[in-house]
Amino acid sequence: MAKKRKGDDDPGVLRIGNKTISLDGYLCKKTKTDTSSSAPNNEDPNHQQSTLVPLPHSLNSIPRGEGEGSARSAHSRPPAGDPQYFSARQALPLWTRQDDIRRILRQKDVLILVGETGSGKSTQVPQFLYQERWCQKRRVKVKAGEGVQEVSVGGMIAITQPRRVAATTLAHRVSREAGTPLDGQKEGESSNGRVSKGLVGYSVRFDHRVPPGTRIKFLTEGMLLQELLRDPHLRQYSAIIVDEIHERSVDVDLLSGFLKQIISGNKAGRGGIPLKVVIMSATANVESIKRFFSETKPENPAPAPTSETSVESLQVEGRQFPVDIVHTPKPVPDIQETLLKTIFKLHTEEALSDRHGRKDILAFLTGQEEIESAQRLIEEYASTLDPKLPKIKVFPLFGQLSIEAQHEAFQPVKGSFTRKVVLATNIAETSVTVPGVRYVIDCGKSKVKQFRPRLGMESLLAKPISQSSAVQRAGRAGREGPGKCFRLYTKETYETLPKTDLPEILRTDILSAILTMKAKGIDDVLSFPLMDPPEVESVEKALLHLHILGALGDDGSITETGRKMVAFPVTPPYARVLLAAADHKYDCLLEAIDIISCITAGEDIFLQLRSEETKEEVEEYRKELSRREGDLLTYLTTMQLYAAENADRVQWCKNRKINIRNMKQAWNIRKQLRGLCVRQGMMEQPLPDPQPFMPTSPDQAAVILKCFLKGFALKTAMLAPDNSYVTSHGKHIVAIHPSSVLHGQKKEAIMFLEHVYTQKNYAKKIRSVSSSTGGISESVPTQAPTRILLPTLRDSSCQISIYQTWDYLGFYWKSAPSLSHHETIPPSLGLGHVHNKGPDTRPNGAPPTDLPLSASPPGPQETPRSRRATAGR
Repeated sequence: MAKKRKGDDDPGVLRIGNKTISLDGYLCKKTKTDTSSSAPNNEDPNHQQSTLVPLPHSLNSIPRGEGEGSARSAHSRPPAGDPQYFSARQALPLWTRQDDIRRILRQKDVLILVGETGSGKSTQVPQFLYQERWCQKRRVKVKAGEGVQEVSVGGMIAITQPRRVAATTLAHRVSREAGTPLDGQKEGESSNGRVSKGLVGYSVRFDHRVPPGTRIKFLTEGMLLQELLRDPHLRQYSAIIVDEIHERSVDVDLLSGFLKQIISGNKAGRGGIPLKVVIMSATANVESIKRFFSETKPENPAPAPTSETSVESLQVEGRQFPVDIVHTPKPVPDIQETLLKTIFKLHTEEALSDRHGRKDILAFLTGQEEIESAQRLIEEYASTLDPKLPKIKVFPLFGQLSIEAQHEAFQPVKGSFTRKVVLATNIAETSVTVPGVRYVIDCGKSKVKQFRPRLGMESLLAKPISQSSAVQRAGRAGREGPGKCFRLYTKETYETLPKTDLPEILRTDILSAILTMKAKGIDDVLSFPLMDPPEVESVEKALLHLHILGALGDDGSITETGRKMVAFPVTPPYARVLLAAADHKYDCLLEAIDIISCITAGEDIFLQLRSEETKEEVEEYRKELSRREGDLLTYLTTMQLYAAENADRVQWCKNRKINIRNMKQAWNIRKQLRGLCVRQGMMEQPLPDPQPFMPTSPDQAAVILKCFLKGFALKTAMLAPDNSYVTSHGKHIVAIHPSSVLHGQKKEAIMFLEHVYTQKNYAKKIRSVSSSTGGISESVPTQAPTRILLPTLRDSSCQISIYQTWDYLGFYWKSAPSLSHHETIPPSLGLGHVHNKGPDTRPNGAPPTDLPLSASPPGPQETPRSRRATAGR
């Protein structure tokens, strides 16, 4: 056992082994304060009756006398944690404002903290707060049914990040600063054999490391939404810190709405203890956020005087070092060529380091393909440089990389005579700091997904960034010393950029968001508090789609199927496929998991073959992977063969030109999905890999297709007489993507999992469908109501007929079945009431007599959209 001894020189220090612990918090005389001053002013009376659970001494006892009237300054006491980080932490601009942050949160429930890039808000704020008295775990009594039960409330701080790389990187950094590094807790045991306790943990999709005793937890916004479904009151948390809110993802908008409901609603579920909320950003619109959290009702344009006092804002100065901005004098014709010239000009003319440290390069590109292409060119050209020049080490950084590969970009480069070049997408814009970066090269673009609900199609195109993003990117160069940002666009172009990015909820598919709301008990989704509500049409489409998937019942409430779907970390259609595959009728869950793992692992597990020589080289290897039925079975065969490989899987991937990073990520997703399905009782524990490869039989392939049609029945297309494919949803002409194994072939019909627009309208991830296979008819609704009322549109006169409903989903009239007069019409989708006009005496296929449009149903060659245009004329 390590010896305990007082410091030889300092009587206020205790040394245990090689660790030094300050005793100032114990030896300083306690200042008398009014005990009521340290309690939040707006706490419920029940809060005073709760029992405090003392913190373990190993995690630093809470110094006494921290009340507002305390004579002791919060930042005057020595910081807790690893002493080697003290000087760096104290140099941060936020360090001198920790008194203000603590004081505000003792009095208010919501703090909006605007800290410029480099202020230290992401790493320091949780460390300022976890020692506060209101952040201790408490035992309280809450109502449970007709009785009362005692539960624990608080004790932990959650910090949300928009991306998993930010969450994991920040968790590792803060854990080292706190003296409990996550790297040393991999086995969960300390040197004496006991389970090691930590202060910091993280939780991201498919990766969770939360050691016992965690007080600070970094997690993605989506993971906190998952926790909200299990615990609507977030009882394990004393505070929620929402970082980088300016990115306005769908998840952060949903999270903000749920947090607003918690802080403005009844606190009985938390035993009267308020939840503290800190909103942080470098470029956020303070007034709009303050107004959002101050309003008691979304419809009320003016904030309520009683609730406005619970929201406070604080501005913190930011960047520690100046950054010179350099624009190009004229527009750049070739971004990649200009990028390479700029990198090598900096590398050959600028010093490798100075008194502030290393001078590495961070370049922003649009996507994985562009990054890998630039990496290859940089490495090829670097090999031809003069040996007297420093070497170059290139690190990619994008969202689909494995966590281990992402962390490589943040590690010091091996070799003192080497410059690090990081090629990143916009995931490196915020929160995370790549050590050593002093030069930033900004291409001025990023790939943006945009979902078009009217077309049921998603586009993924490189578009200009906003001024807010440009400022964030430039800020990366000034974190550790004076830096430069080279913008590959003109000053005039910068002035024309939009001020901020369009919120994601206004430009992406909100299917998952609507399902989350329904699972949380939100019946009227349009009345849910959102900073920027989506278009009504997007909400309607999502509700109808969820009804088709079986996630919503006829009354609009979430079904048991929907509750199971929301537990999966995949989109609702994929979740529906997994549930169907677990049914004894199909019994192909392992196969469905293998396919979904490959599809959700990255842009594609197969590398694109650009030369004929390369195609000939891998042709024999890929023959064993390709299946004539389409991409889905090709993915399945690839994963099964990869799992059966017991020699060298890396070489196996190289021979077949398979993206090793994406394949490893697919393997990790496969492992996590299998574990989740076992825990939910959907299957027994599968046999460990490697297992011998067994080819999928045609009968099993047909069963797998039927399972996927349960989730993707609307994504089907028929071969037209002119040899083009026309989608059943929307009647759009699509082409098979060149990456598909079915490219250039003609099939009777196809099912596709992705519908994107790049250079043209493409269907991706394709499976052929034949009339003998069937499955489509049993995967789409077999009946529809004659008329439904949508009160969520805030217009009681808005009614949709059977014709409009099916037109809305994009089907021909002939696809919409007639209702039997023996059926009792249920309410549809929970959006209102069905008006049954009595027995339906029309012959099959005849239009309803109460159609608001006077024209007859469309003919064989007439689409509903063209018919509507004709009626308008």
